[in-house]
Order: sequence, then C-alpha cells, then structure tokens
Amino acid sequence: MRKLPVYLLIDVSGSMYGEPIESTRLGIQTLHKSLRQEPQAMEMGFLSVITFESVVKQAVPLTEVSRFQPPELEASGGTSLGEALKFVTQCAQREVQTSSPDRKGDFKPMVFIMTDGMPTDDVDSGLREFQSYKWGIVVACAAGPDADVSVLQKIAGPNVLYMANTDSNSFKAFFKYVTTSIVTSSKKVDAGSQPGELSELPPPPPEISLVKI
Repeated sequence: MRKLPVYLLIDVSGSMYGEPIESTRLGIQTLHKSLRQEPQAMEMGFLSVITFESVVKQAVPLTEVSRFQPPELEASGGTSLGEALKFVTQCAQREVQTSSPDRKGDFKPMVFIMTDGMPTDDVDSGLREFQSYKWGIVVACAAGPDADVSVLQKIAGPNVLYMANTDSNSFKAFFKYVTTSIVTSSKKVDAGSQPGELSELPPPPPEISLVKI
C-alpha cells in the first residue's frame, strides 16, 4: 500500500509557553482521534511530528495513523525554522519510498508548518534544501502578530494562513483544518489524484485567513 505521508512542523519555542503549547498538544490529539474515524486516512495515512525550538527533533517518526501516539510537548528556546526545514527534508528522504521501475513509490508528502515567531536561525540555507525535495503540498500558518509571514511565503508560496489570535479556539480551528485537509487528500489519492494547490483543500475556518500575496 502506498503511504500518504504527513509531516507536522510545530514551533515549540519559549513564546509558545502556556495556553498555546497546551492547545497544540490537545490539537494533535484531536487530529489523531478524528483521522482514526476515516477509512482512507486509516488505510494510507502516516503522520510525523517534528518540533523546533533552539533544537529540532522528530518527536514522532513517520507512523501509520493506527499506531500513532501523540507526543508530549514543552515550550522553550528559540525558533530554529531553517534547521527544521533541513530536518524534515532529511526525514522524508529516509522515510518516504520513492518510485522504481517495478514499483510505485509513496504519495508526495504533505507538510503543515505552524509558528508564532520570527526565525532565530538562517532560514535560507534550510530553505534551499527543503525546496530540492518534491513535496505534495506545503501549508504554513502564522500564529499571532509576531510570526514572520514573509518568511513563510518563501517556504509555502501562496499557501500561507494567518491566525490572528493564539487562544485555544484558534488552535483548535487550525488543527481541525489540518485534519479535514488530510482526510480530503486521502480520499483524492484513493481516487487517483493528489492535491497540489490550496484551492483543492477545504477552505480555512473563520478563525484563520488566507494571506494574500
């Protein structure tokens, strides 16, 4: 069975301390619970959670939905977004099966990035490595007024969302959007196509707006 890989790049820097990090933790739990109720997502969906602060780590390796365990999250440190882009690329190169003459590879990975602050490292070097990989669709969400929208546009192009508030309801809305996007994508790839544009995914909820270029 061909996998539909989904990578969640989650900012867990110090500015996420308190309600934001707790809401993110609950959001991932709810996302997982919802995906378990969707046959296509259960059959082909694989999830990974990569967290970034001053250091980057893969909190959960690429794991099928039925075996996925939501991670515990703690907020501290800076915002190493550039290193996170390098890291997720390396993970995909290792975990996603490419096509060969006698076998179709996995579907192109989906990437959802959420950050609430300005990067504290060199994003450009990580971006070059990230852009060398063939992703399916990349969606970035700027959470709150301190997030650097212009940097996210370099990463995700027109697929940048803005969350004005960082309260629990806004984070809940974001992860619900991620959930419906994964479900929609799993149904589309099951029918023989894969979304490559934001317009092919469900519209964002009222708490989240699309950033216009």
